[in-house]
Amino acid sequence: MKQLQRRTLVTALAAAPVALMLPGGAFAQKPIVLGFSQIGAESEWRTANSESIKSSAKEAGIELKFADAQQKQENQIKAIRSFIAQKVDVIAFSPVVESGWGAVLREAKAAKIPVILTDRAVNEKDESLWVSFMGSDFVEEGRKAGRWLVEKMKDQKGEVNIVELQGTVGSAPAIDRKKGFEEIIKADPKFKIIRSQTGDFTRAKGKEVMEAFLKAEGKKINVLYAHNDDMAIGAIQAIEEAGMKPAKDIVIISIDAVKGAFEAMIAGKLNVSVECSPLLGPQLMQAVKDLKAGKTLPRRIVTEEGIFPMETAAAEFPKRKY
Repeated sequence: MKQLQRRTLVTALAAAPVALMLPGGAFAQKPIVLGFSQIGAESEWRTANSESIKSSAKEAGIELKFADAQQKQENQIKAIRSFIAQKVDVIAFSPVVESGWGAVLREAKAAKIPVILTDRAVNEKDESLWVSFMGSDFVEEGRKAGRWLVEKMKDQKGEVNIVELQGTVGSAPAIDRKKGFEEIIKADPKFKIIRSQTGDFTRAKGKEVMEAFLKAEGKKINVLYAHNDDMAIGAIQAIEEAGMKPAKDIVIISIDAVKGAFEAMIAGKLNVSVECSPLLGPQLMQAVKDLKAGKTLPRRIVTEEGIFPMETAAAEFPKRKY
């Protein structure tokens, strides 16, 4: 009997260091490993999105392998291949552009690693290459921007000349935000997009392209529609440097509703921002856990979002998390 007790004790002691090394003691399994490829850090929105993913992974006890692609598709493909080689449990990524993912997604599928698309979709015929797409409805965001403008300008006689700062060429938000906006304004012929060019979702490029628009069109411009707040904030600088009043001489509509946009609205320089929430981290970690538990994810997980005109900005600002 004593010998048995001693053997049990020895076994228990031998197991103890292992149990101590594992979170939650002897019965803890090794953590779920998530490989995440981020587009870059091109905007306030993207920074908040990365932060949400990192902090949510930590909270959920998920081991996160995070790769920043610096807005280059080849870097994202390299990161995904590296995740496959490391045999992570789940791969998630925000595709910098829509097309050109087929080969690497087939490699992930062959390795039996499920893929979740976050924030942006891909354009691939074989939809079995990813399990779910989580993020905003960009077409609807464009429609919201269009509806707000149509309502604001409904009594205006004569043409409404619009300049458009598009997001990154070939990216899902740029394609869809343009499409949704045009779908609404085409119902009334007085609305005309007279210039449209990419500002690559960055402040610097937004300012540069707006300067070119102002040189070419000057006082003819009635409205600026920017596909994100960072470009709008860059454009506001260009408008002020040209001696005009943003949000008065030129009505400014943008998308994201980041803190910088609220500050611009409170200062009376931006008319409205359509929300696109970057805080996808908690939803993503839940989806990763569900996949690991053998659950089937919905093919489309849509983020709930609102629209914030200038008049509500001061009251709303303290509640903003990004």
